Amino acid sequence: MRRAWPLTVRGTGAVVLAIGCFIVANEAGIVELMYFGILLLATVAASVASLYLGRRTDVVTRSLVPDVAAVGRETMVSVRVGVRTALPTPPGTWRDALPKGLRGVTEGPFPALGSGLRGGAGGGERVVNLTYTITGARRGVHSIGPLTVTSSDPFGLARRTIAFSGRTPVTVAPAVIDLSPLIDYAGATGGTLHTTTNQIGQGADNLVARPYAPGDSMRRIHWRATAHRDELMVRQEEQESTPEATVVLDRSAERWSAEAVREPGADPAFEAGVSACVSVVARLVHDGYAVEVIDSEGHVLAERIDGGDMTEVDRMLAQFATVTAQRDDLLGRLPRLFTGISTGPVVVIVGRFEPVDADALAPVAHHSTMPLVLSTDPVGDALDRAADHGWHIARIDPDRDLSVAWGNAVGRGVSHVLG
Repeated sequence: MRRAWPLTVRGTGAVVLAIGCFIVANEAGIVELMYFGILLLATVAASVASLYLGRRTDVVTRSLVPDVAAVGRETMVSVRVGVRTALPTPPGTWRDALPKGLRGVTEGPFPALGSGLRGGAGGGERVVNLTYTITGARRGVHSIGPLTVTSSDPFGLARRTIAFSGRTPVTVAPAVIDLSPLIDYAGATGGTLHTTTNQIGQGADNLVARPYAPGDSMRRIHWRATAHRDELMVRQEEQESTPEATVVLDRSAERWSAEAVREPGADPAFEAGVSACVSVVARLVHDGYAVEVIDSEGHVLAERIDGGDMTEVDRMLAQFATVTAQRDDLLGRLPRLFTGISTGPVVVIVGRFEPVDADALAPVAHHSTMPLVLSTDPVGDALDRAADHGWHIARIDPDRDLSVAWGNAVGRGVSHVLG
Protein backbone atom coordinates (compact mmCIF):
# COMPACT_ATOMS: atom_id res chain seq x y z
CA MET A 1 0.00 0.00 0.00
CA ARG A 2 1.56 3.24 -1.15
CA ARG A 3 0.13 6.75 -1.07
CA ALA A 4 -0.46 8.13 -4.56
CA TRP A 5 0.44 11.62 -3.38
CA PRO A 6 3.53 11.63 -1.14
CA LEU A 7 3.12 15.18 0.26
CA THR A 8 1.43 16.25 3.45
CA VAL A 9 -0.87 19.25 3.62
CA ARG A 10 2.13 21.35 4.55
CA GLY A 11 4.17 19.97 1.65
CA THR A 12 1.31 20.51 -0.78
CA GLY A 13 1.00 24.09 0.46
CA ALA A 14 4.73 24.58 -0.09
CA VAL A 15 4.42 23.43 -3.72
CA VAL A 16 1.41 25.71 -4.31
CA LEU A 17 3.30 28.60 -2.75
CA ALA A 18 6.33 27.93 -4.95
CA ILE A 19 4.15 27.96 -8.07
CA GLY A 20 2.58 31.20 -6.91
CA CYS A 21 6.03 32.70 -6.46
CA PHE A 22 6.94 31.75 -10.02
CA ILE A 23 3.80 33.37 -11.40
CA VAL A 24 4.21 36.58 -9.42
CA ALA A 25 7.93 36.72 -10.19
CA ASN A 26 7.19 36.40 -13.89
CA GLU A 27 4.41 39.01 -13.87
CA ALA A 28 6.04 41.52 -11.51
CA GLY A 29 9.65 40.89 -12.45
CA ILE A 30 10.69 40.13 -8.83
CA VAL A 31 13.68 37.81 -9.15
CA GLU A 32 13.83 37.13 -5.42
CA LEU A 33 10.45 35.40 -5.54
CA MET A 34 11.81 33.10 -8.24
CA TYR A 35 14.70 32.13 -5.98
CA PHE A 36 12.33 31.59 -3.07
CA GLY A 37 10.10 29.31 -5.18
CA ILE A 38 13.10 27.28 -6.31
CA LEU A 39 14.21 26.91 -2.67
CA LEU A 40 10.76 25.66 -1.67
CA LEU A 41 10.66 23.09 -4.45
CA ALA A 42 14.21 21.95 -3.65
CA THR A 43 13.25 21.51 0.01
CA VAL A 44 10.17 19.46 -0.89
CA ALA A 45 12.18 17.32 -3.30
CA ALA A 46 14.85 16.68 -0.68
CA SER A 47 12.19 15.72 1.83
CA VAL A 48 10.66 13.18 -0.58
CA ALA A 49 14.10 11.81 -1.49
CA SER A 50 15.04 11.36 2.16
CA LEU A 51 12.03 9.09 2.66
CA TYR A 52 12.22 7.05 -0.55
CA LEU A 53 15.98 6.52 -0.55
CA GLY A 54 16.57 5.93 3.12
CA ARG A 55 14.89 2.62 3.94
CA ARG A 56 14.60 -0.86 2.49
CA THR A 57 13.01 -3.70 4.42
CA ASP A 58 14.20 -7.27 3.95
CA VAL A 59 11.95 -9.40 6.16
CA VAL A 60 9.08 -9.28 8.63
CA THR A 61 8.47 -12.27 10.91
CA ARG A 62 5.90 -12.80 13.66
CA SER A 63 5.78 -15.23 16.56
CA LEU A 64 2.86 -15.92 18.90
CA VAL A 65 2.73 -16.98 22.54
CA PRO A 66 0.86 -19.26 22.80
CA ASP A 67 1.18 -20.35 19.19
CA VAL A 68 -2.55 -21.19 18.99
CA ALA A 69 -4.94 -18.41 19.97
CA ALA A 70 -8.37 -19.07 21.48
CA VAL A 71 -11.67 -17.25 21.43
CA GLY A 72 -11.81 -14.79 24.32
CA ARG A 73 -8.19 -15.27 25.37
CA GLU A 74 -5.16 -13.05 24.86
CA THR A 75 -2.15 -13.94 22.74
CA MET A 76 1.13 -12.04 22.64
CA VAL A 77 2.45 -11.24 19.15
CA SER A 78 6.11 -10.38 18.65
CA VAL A 79 7.07 -8.80 15.31
CA ARG A 80 10.65 -8.71 14.07
CA VAL A 81 11.31 -6.19 11.31
CA GLY A 82 14.68 -6.44 9.58
CA VAL A 83 15.59 -3.13 7.88
CA ARG A 84 18.55 -2.24 5.71
CA THR A 85 19.23 1.48 5.45
CA ALA A 86 22.19 3.45 4.16
CA LEU A 87 20.90 6.78 5.48
CA PRO A 88 19.44 7.78 8.86
CA THR A 89 15.65 7.50 8.80
CA PRO A 90 13.11 9.54 10.78
CA PRO A 91 10.71 8.03 13.28
CA GLY A 92 7.16 7.14 12.28
CA THR A 93 4.20 5.00 13.22
CA TRP A 94 3.43 1.36 12.49
CA ARG A 95 0.20 -0.57 12.15
CA ASP A 96 -0.40 -4.29 11.71
CA ALA A 97 -3.65 -5.15 9.91
CA LEU A 98 -6.02 -7.47 11.79
CA PRO A 99 -8.88 -9.50 10.29
CA LYS A 100 -12.37 -9.55 11.80
CA GLY A 101 -11.59 -12.74 13.71
CA LEU A 102 -9.04 -10.97 15.92
CA ARG A 103 -9.15 -7.89 18.14
CA GLY A 104 -6.38 -5.77 19.55
CA VAL A 105 -4.47 -2.48 19.42
CA THR A 106 -1.89 -3.09 16.72
CA GLU A 107 -0.19 0.24 16.24
CA GLY A 108 2.48 2.35 17.84
CA PRO A 109 5.61 4.44 17.26
CA PHE A 110 8.28 3.17 14.89
CA PRO A 111 11.78 4.26 15.95
CA ALA A 112 14.24 6.31 13.95
CA LEU A 113 17.13 4.31 12.52
CA GLY A 114 20.74 5.38 12.27
CA SER A 115 22.97 4.98 9.24
CA GLY A 116 23.95 1.44 8.36
CA LEU A 117 26.96 2.28 6.23
CA ARG A 118 29.28 0.58 8.69
CA GLY A 119 27.46 -2.69 8.13
CA GLY A 120 28.95 -3.10 4.63
CA ALA A 121 27.97 -2.32 1.08
CA GLY A 122 24.35 -1.42 0.62
CA GLY A 123 23.81 -0.60 4.28
CA GLY A 124 23.74 -2.78 7.40
CA GLU A 125 20.66 -4.47 8.77
CA ARG A 126 18.82 -2.95 11.70
CA VAL A 127 16.29 -4.99 13.67
CA VAL A 128 13.16 -3.44 15.15
CA ASN A 129 11.13 -5.53 17.60
CA LEU A 130 7.45 -4.73 18.10
CA THR A 131 4.96 -6.41 20.44
CA TYR A 132 1.22 -6.26 20.94
CA THR A 133 -1.61 -8.38 22.30
CA ILE A 134 -4.52 -9.82 20.34
CA THR A 135 -7.71 -11.54 21.49
CA GLY A 136 -9.49 -14.24 19.51
CA ALA A 137 -12.96 -13.06 18.45
CA ARG A 138 -13.94 -15.74 15.95
CA ARG A 139 -12.89 -19.35 15.54
CA GLY A 140 -10.94 -20.22 12.39
CA VAL A 141 -7.63 -19.48 10.68
CA HIS A 142 -7.00 -15.78 10.15
CA SER A 143 -4.04 -13.87 8.72
CA ILE A 144 -2.30 -10.94 10.39
CA GLY A 145 -0.75 -8.36 8.07
CA PRO A 146 0.48 -6.59 6.17
CA LEU A 147 2.51 -4.41 8.50
CA THR A 148 2.55 -0.78 7.40
CA VAL A 149 4.94 1.93 8.52
CA THR A 150 4.21 5.60 7.96
CA SER A 151 6.98 8.18 8.38
CA SER A 152 7.53 11.82 7.47
CA ASP A 153 10.56 14.02 6.97
CA PRO A 154 11.79 16.38 9.73
CA PHE A 155 9.97 19.35 8.11
CA GLY A 156 6.66 17.50 7.82
CA LEU A 157 6.47 18.13 4.08
CA ALA A 158 6.35 14.52 2.80
CA ARG A 159 4.92 11.29 4.11
CA ARG A 160 5.63 7.72 3.06
CA THR A 161 3.50 4.70 3.90
CA ILE A 162 4.90 1.32 2.96
CA ALA A 163 3.40 -2.12 3.44
CA PHE A 164 5.66 -5.05 4.26
CA SER A 165 4.35 -8.05 2.38
CA GLY A 166 4.61 -10.79 5.00
CA ARG A 167 1.37 -12.21 6.44
CA THR A 168 1.11 -14.66 9.34
CA PRO A 169 -1.74 -17.16 9.69
CA VAL A 170 -3.18 -17.38 13.19
CA THR A 171 -5.20 -20.37 14.32
CA VAL A 172 -8.03 -19.38 16.67
CA ALA A 173 -9.32 -22.36 18.62
CA PRO A 174 -12.76 -22.51 20.27
CA ALA A 175 -13.15 -21.22 23.80
CA VAL A 176 -12.62 -23.73 26.58
CA ILE A 177 -14.91 -23.25 29.59
CA ASP A 178 -13.84 -24.59 32.97
CA LEU A 179 -16.40 -27.23 33.93
CA SER A 180 -16.97 -28.99 37.23
CA PRO A 181 -15.36 -32.44 37.54
CA LEU A 182 -17.11 -35.80 37.50
CA ILE A 183 -14.96 -37.13 40.34
CA ASP A 184 -17.85 -36.88 42.77
CA TYR A 185 -19.79 -39.27 40.56
CA ALA A 186 -17.04 -41.85 40.18
CA GLY A 187 -19.24 -44.74 41.22
CA ALA A 188 -21.78 -43.93 38.58
CA THR A 189 -19.55 -42.89 35.71
CA GLY A 190 -16.86 -45.51 35.63
CA GLY A 191 -14.59 -43.69 38.05
CA THR A 192 -11.37 -41.86 37.50
CA LEU A 193 -8.09 -43.68 36.99
CA HIS A 194 -7.90 -46.60 39.36
CA THR A 195 -5.44 -49.37 40.03
CA THR A 196 -5.86 -52.97 41.02
CA THR A 197 -3.02 -54.69 42.80
CA ASN A 198 -2.06 -58.32 42.50
CA GLN A 199 0.62 -59.16 45.02
CA ILE A 200 2.65 -62.33 45.47
CA GLY A 201 3.42 -62.49 49.15
CA GLN A 202 2.97 -59.59 51.55
CA GLY A 203 5.97 -57.33 51.01
CA ALA A 204 7.32 -55.09 48.30
CA ASP A 205 10.29 -57.43 47.88
CA ASN A 206 7.96 -60.14 46.61
CA LEU A 207 6.56 -58.06 43.75
CA VAL A 208 7.10 -59.50 40.26
CA ALA A 209 9.43 -57.60 37.90
CA ARG A 210 10.03 -58.11 34.20
CA PRO A 211 12.51 -56.62 31.70
CA TYR A 212 11.77 -53.12 30.45
CA ALA A 213 10.06 -52.93 27.06
CA PRO A 214 9.69 -49.89 24.79
CA GLY A 215 6.58 -47.99 25.79
CA ASP A 216 6.75 -48.82 29.50
CA SER A 217 6.39 -45.85 31.82
CA MET A 218 9.59 -44.81 33.57
CA ARG A 219 7.53 -44.44 36.74
CA ARG A 220 7.12 -48.22 36.87
CA ILE A 221 10.83 -49.05 36.95
CA HIS A 222 11.70 -51.47 39.77
CA TRP A 223 14.99 -49.96 40.89
CA ARG A 224 15.98 -52.77 43.27
CA ALA A 225 15.46 -55.44 40.62
CA THR A 226 17.26 -53.23 38.10
CA ALA A 227 20.30 -53.02 40.36
CA HIS A 228 20.23 -56.80 40.98
CA ARG A 229 19.86 -57.80 37.31
CA ASP A 230 21.99 -54.99 35.91
CA GLU A 231 19.22 -54.17 33.39
CA LEU A 232 16.06 -52.09 33.51
CA MET A 233 13.20 -53.94 35.16
CA VAL A 234 9.60 -52.77 35.60
CA ARG A 235 6.95 -53.69 38.18
CA GLN A 236 4.01 -55.85 37.19
CA GLU A 237 1.96 -55.43 40.32
CA GLU A 238 -0.04 -52.53 38.88
CA GLN A 239 -2.67 -53.21 36.28
CA GLU A 240 -4.07 -49.85 35.34
CA SER A 241 -7.62 -49.66 34.09
CA THR A 242 -8.52 -46.43 32.32
CA PRO A 243 -12.22 -45.58 32.09
CA GLU A 244 -13.38 -44.46 28.68
CA ALA A 245 -15.68 -41.66 27.58
CA THR A 246 -17.14 -40.60 24.24
CA VAL A 247 -18.05 -37.07 23.17
CA VAL A 248 -20.34 -36.78 20.15
CA LEU A 249 -20.67 -33.51 18.24
CA ASP A 250 -23.62 -33.65 15.86
CA ARG A 251 -22.64 -31.60 12.81
CA SER A 252 -25.83 -31.76 10.79
CA ALA A 253 -26.60 -28.45 9.09
CA GLU A 254 -30.30 -29.32 9.50
CA ARG A 255 -29.83 -28.89 13.24
CA TRP A 256 -27.71 -25.76 13.10
CA SER A 257 -27.78 -23.35 10.16
CA ALA A 258 -26.43 -22.91 6.64
CA GLU A 259 -23.82 -20.49 8.00
CA ALA A 260 -22.35 -23.29 10.11
CA VAL A 261 -21.51 -25.16 6.89
CA ARG A 262 -19.81 -22.29 5.08
CA GLU A 263 -17.13 -21.23 7.55
CA PRO A 264 -16.07 -21.49 11.20
CA GLY A 265 -17.44 -18.85 13.55
CA ALA A 266 -20.43 -17.88 11.41
CA ASP A 267 -23.21 -19.51 13.47
CA PRO A 268 -23.31 -18.51 17.19
CA ALA A 269 -25.27 -21.63 18.14
CA PHE A 270 -22.78 -23.95 16.42
CA GLU A 271 -19.93 -22.07 18.09
CA ALA A 272 -21.59 -22.71 21.46
CA GLY A 273 -21.77 -26.40 20.55
CA VAL A 274 -18.12 -26.59 19.49
CA SER A 275 -17.04 -24.76 22.65
CA ALA A 276 -19.11 -27.17 24.74
CA CYS A 277 -17.52 -30.11 22.93
CA VAL A 278 -13.90 -29.12 23.58
CA SER A 279 -14.72 -28.01 27.13
CA VAL A 280 -16.24 -31.39 27.96
CA VAL A 281 -13.26 -33.19 26.43
CA ALA A 282 -10.83 -31.10 28.47
CA ARG A 283 -12.79 -31.82 31.64
CA LEU A 284 -13.01 -35.57 31.07
CA VAL A 285 -9.33 -35.92 30.12
CA HIS A 286 -8.36 -33.92 33.19
CA ASP A 287 -10.48 -36.28 35.31
CA GLY A 288 -8.59 -39.27 33.93
CA TYR A 289 -10.87 -40.55 31.19
CA ALA A 290 -9.59 -41.77 27.85
CA VAL A 291 -11.77 -39.74 25.49
CA GLU A 292 -12.76 -40.29 21.88
CA VAL A 293 -14.42 -37.46 19.93
CA ILE A 294 -16.70 -38.41 17.04
CA ASP A 295 -19.60 -37.03 15.04
CA SER A 296 -23.02 -38.68 14.87
CA GLU A 297 -21.97 -40.92 11.98
CA GLY A 298 -18.94 -42.17 13.88
CA HIS A 299 -16.29 -40.20 12.01
CA VAL A 300 -13.39 -39.48 14.34
CA LEU A 301 -12.98 -35.75 14.95
CA ALA A 302 -10.07 -36.23 17.35
CA GLU A 303 -8.01 -39.34 17.99
CA ARG A 304 -8.36 -41.03 21.36
CA ILE A 305 -6.83 -38.88 24.09
CA ASP A 306 -5.48 -40.72 27.13
CA GLY A 307 -6.50 -39.61 30.57
CA GLY A 308 -4.44 -36.73 31.90
CA ASP A 309 -2.79 -35.97 28.54
CA MET A 310 -3.54 -32.25 28.35
CA THR A 311 -0.91 -31.79 25.63
CA GLU A 312 -3.12 -33.80 23.27
CA VAL A 313 -6.07 -31.67 24.36
CA ASP A 314 -4.18 -28.60 23.14
CA ARG A 315 -3.58 -30.30 19.80
CA MET A 316 -7.25 -31.16 19.57
CA LEU A 317 -8.15 -27.50 20.08
CA ALA A 318 -6.10 -26.57 17.01
CA GLN A 319 -7.96 -29.22 14.99
CA PHE A 320 -11.32 -27.85 16.09
CA ALA A 321 -10.44 -24.37 14.85
CA THR A 322 -11.73 -25.34 11.40
CA VAL A 323 -14.59 -27.76 12.17
CA THR A 324 -17.80 -26.94 10.32
CA ALA A 325 -21.25 -28.49 10.01
CA GLN A 326 -22.14 -30.93 7.24
CA ARG A 327 -25.26 -31.36 5.18
CA ASP A 328 -26.20 -34.93 6.20
CA ASP A 329 -28.50 -35.59 9.16
CA LEU A 330 -27.18 -38.75 10.80
CA LEU A 331 -28.08 -38.41 14.48
CA GLY A 332 -30.50 -41.32 14.21
CA ARG A 333 -27.61 -43.66 13.33
CA LEU A 334 -25.78 -43.02 16.59
CA PRO A 335 -27.25 -45.99 18.54
CA ARG A 336 -25.66 -48.53 16.18
CA LEU A 337 -22.21 -47.27 17.23
CA PHE A 338 -22.84 -48.44 20.79
CA THR A 339 -24.53 -51.76 20.03
CA GLY A 340 -23.13 -54.56 22.15
CA ILE A 341 -20.73 -52.42 24.16
CA SER A 342 -20.73 -50.72 27.54
CA THR A 343 -18.78 -47.55 28.16
CA GLY A 344 -18.36 -44.65 30.55
CA PRO A 345 -19.80 -41.18 30.00
CA VAL A 346 -21.34 -40.44 26.60
CA VAL A 347 -21.92 -36.74 25.95
CA VAL A 348 -24.01 -35.82 22.90
CA ILE A 349 -23.92 -32.17 21.78
CA VAL A 350 -26.62 -31.22 19.29
CA GLY A 351 -28.37 -28.14 17.90
CA ARG A 352 -32.08 -28.56 17.27
CA PHE A 353 -33.31 -31.53 19.29
CA GLU A 354 -36.81 -32.89 18.75
CA PRO A 355 -38.87 -35.46 20.70
CA VAL A 356 -38.34 -38.02 17.94
CA ASP A 357 -34.59 -37.60 18.40
CA ALA A 358 -34.94 -38.31 22.11
CA ASP A 359 -36.69 -41.59 21.30
CA ALA A 360 -34.09 -42.50 18.67
CA LEU A 361 -31.21 -42.00 21.14
CA ALA A 362 -32.88 -43.93 23.97
CA PRO A 363 -30.81 -47.13 23.41
CA VAL A 364 -27.52 -45.25 23.83
CA ALA A 365 -28.36 -44.28 27.40
CA HIS A 366 -28.42 -47.93 28.43
CA HIS A 367 -24.85 -48.47 27.22
CA SER A 368 -23.34 -45.58 29.18
CA THR A 369 -22.62 -45.14 32.87
CA MET A 370 -23.46 -41.46 32.51
CA PRO A 371 -25.24 -40.31 29.34
CA LEU A 372 -25.63 -36.56 28.79
CA VAL A 373 -27.42 -34.56 26.10
CA LEU A 374 -26.54 -30.88 25.61
CA SER A 375 -28.78 -29.04 23.14
CA THR A 376 -28.78 -25.44 21.94
CA ASP A 377 -32.31 -25.65 20.52
CA PRO A 378 -34.57 -28.23 22.21
CA VAL A 379 -38.03 -28.46 20.65
CA GLY A 380 -41.09 -29.00 22.84
CA ASP A 381 -40.57 -31.64 25.51
CA ALA A 382 -37.57 -33.25 23.78
CA LEU A 383 -35.27 -32.87 26.78
CA ASP A 384 -37.91 -34.12 29.20
CA ARG A 385 -38.43 -37.16 27.02
CA ALA A 386 -34.67 -37.77 26.89
CA ALA A 387 -34.59 -37.55 30.68
CA ASP A 388 -37.29 -40.20 30.85
CA HIS A 389 -35.01 -42.47 28.81
CA GLY A 390 -32.18 -42.01 31.32
CA TRP A 391 -30.22 -39.07 29.95
CA HIS A 392 -28.75 -36.25 31.98
CA ILE A 393 -29.87 -33.15 30.14
CA ALA A 394 -29.10 -29.46 29.72
CA ARG A 395 -29.91 -26.65 27.37
CA ILE A 396 -26.87 -24.60 26.40
CA ASP A 397 -27.00 -21.07 25.05
CA PRO A 398 -24.40 -18.86 23.35
CA ASP A 399 -25.28 -16.04 25.76
CA ARG A 400 -25.27 -18.06 28.98
CA ASP A 401 -22.69 -19.73 31.13
CA LEU A 402 -21.98 -23.28 29.99
CA SER A 403 -20.47 -24.22 33.36
CA VAL A 404 -23.77 -23.59 35.12
CA ALA A 405 -25.74 -25.77 32.71
CA TRP A 406 -23.09 -28.49 32.94
CA GLY A 407 -22.97 -28.41 36.72
CA ASN A 408 -26.73 -28.67 36.99
CA ALA A 409 -26.85 -31.51 34.48
CA VAL A 410 -24.29 -33.70 36.21
CA GLY A 411 -25.45 -32.69 39.69
CA ARG A 412 -29.17 -33.18 39.35
CA GLY A 413 -29.13 -36.37 37.37
CA VAL A 414 -32.05 -36.65 34.98
CA SER A 415 -33.58 -33.26 35.70
CA HIS A 416 -34.53 -30.75 33.04
CA VAL A 417 -32.03 -27.91 33.07
CA LEU A 418 -32.57 -24.73 31.08
CA GLY A 419 -28.93 -23.41 31.08
